[in-house]
Amino acid sequence: METSAATLRGFHAHIYFDPDEVEAAQAFAGRAKDRFRCGVGQFHEKPVGPHPRGSCQLSLTPERFGAFATWAASERGDLTIFAHGLSGDDLADHTHHVVWFGASEPLDLSIFD
Repeated sequence: METSAATLRGFHAHIYFDPDEVEAAQAFAGRAKDRFRCGVGQFHEKPVGPHPRGSCQLSLTPERFGAFATWAASERGDLTIFAHGLSGDDLADHTHHVVWFGASEPLDLSIFD
């Protein structure tokens, strides 16, 4: 599936964390919310959906994602951030329209079958 930037209606950035990183993830999410006026979802301390670890979703507009990406690359500390576009095709969004900040991790894509 080919998708242009104009068809991505937004982005999700998922902060991945282990139990000992919850406070760091919460602090990062708070700073992101203040700086980019992004939505902050629930902190899931166990894997949810395709995500392999605890995670929290940030919701960003296309206009703010570039600035967020630049900031997140230097401000994430040891956290891993998985970001993806929102095209309406969940499988493509989690496999093709992706950016990793930190090492990539395997996703459970079977939920999209």
